[in-house]
Amino acid sequence: MSEDSSSALLTDHYELTMLQGALHSGAAARRSVFEMFARRLPEGRRYGVVAGTGRFLDLLERFRFGREELDFLSDHGVVDEPTLEWLSGYRFSGNVWGYGEGEAYFPGSPILVVEGTFAEAVILETLALSVYNHDSAIASAATRMSVAAGDRPLIEMGSRRTHERSAVAAARAAYVAGFATSSNLEAGRSFDVPTGGTAAHAFTLLHDSERHAFKAQLESMGKGTTLLVDTYDVERAVRHAVELAGPELGAVRIDSGDLAATASRVRTQLDSLGATGTRIVVTGDLDEHSIQALAVAPVDGYGVGTSLVTGSGAPTVSLVYKLVARARGLEPGAPLEPVAKRSVGKPSRGGRKWALRRLDDKGIAVSEEVYPHEPTETVGTRPLLRQLVADGEVVGCETVHEARARHRATVAELPEQALRMSRGDAALPTVFH
Repeated sequence: MSEDSSSALLTDHYELTMLQGALHSGAAARRSVFEMFARRLPEGRRYGVVAGTGRFLDLLERFRFGREELDFLSDHGVVDEPTLEWLSGYRFSGNVWGYGEGEAYFPGSPILVVEGTFAEAVILETLALSVYNHDSAIASAATRMSVAAGDRPLIEMGSRRTHERSAVAAARAAYVAGFATSSNLEAGRSFDVPTGGTAAHAFTLLHDSERHAFKAQLESMGKGTTLLVDTYDVERAVRHAVELAGPELGAVRIDSGDLAATASRVRTQLDSLGATGTRIVVTGDLDEHSIQALAVAPVDGYGVGTSLVTGSGAPTVSLVYKLVARARGLEPGAPLEPVAKRSVGKPSRGGRKWALRRLDDKGIAVSEEVYPHEPTETVGTRPLLRQLVADGEVVGCETVHEARARHRATVAELPEQALRMSRGDAALPTVFH
């Protein structure tokens, strides 16, 4: 999708048939509040991470039905002529509040609150859920990997394991949640995510010898480059690498075998050859658990691919977008009244909500608190909802660097049990007032 193309058809068919029905019944203009939340966290997770806010706001600005979109809907009989006419002038004119990107969330957290007419708010459901469910799943996996890695940097390298557009979004979400760099260049161009990369096994195999390959890489990229040392024999490769680069060699990468044992042998060898400053980077089907297991190994950085872009076993965080309040009538200023579904296993809580996080006297979070009215901010509380859209105008744009800083701060205030890799319940209770 190009930067200026419409995002209006990134939606489900039934959003527009609901719109048509509401226009027919006369209820389309009724003021409504939709809320996006998770009923539960993925099994065993202790907190989730909000991601995708910036992408959603960009797509919302491009949610317009131009001639091509309207012709498609007309030609395929998706909606009738009055609905096509209404869509031709669609511009979201309501208000949106949301948790800041990078913020932690828990079951029941009102991550996104959309207020407008039923018609203009309901058709945003699929767009919001597709962005937030994907990006929050990636960020929620990435934060666990970041915690497991500690001060050692993480490299996102999952582009070849997912859809080409998902790869860009995944790189962005991973950076928000603590990864240092990405291999994806489009993520660098579109979102200013730092990028990096050196060479794969193919580069070594191309040359007549491993030594020749290393020499070519060092001459073209400099001694600070990272040499891949497990194409043939690791010990011999490390010896060649230091002979050619000297102690200034930036790093070596190990991509296979027993990573902990191999890293220990390589560290000993590098030190014996005088390359005490050469770093060791490991890759190869890593996830948060294998990263944690490598904590005692002499490893200086990790590259993660498949587990990251698949949410490390939770490719979606199962967010839902539900109508929680509507006006009692169509008159301007009619008061809102709560509405909620009572389906078995899929209940929702009615009413417009506000949220804050309560902290103890040491600044550690103790609960997520949700209110049916805007609560008064007091000492030891932190409001969580910020306005993203005001009367149709996007007002909550941030850079990924700002979201990354928020994530770092929110993780720092979580209780210690939230950061454990073992399976467990949500680290904070959600208290509804």
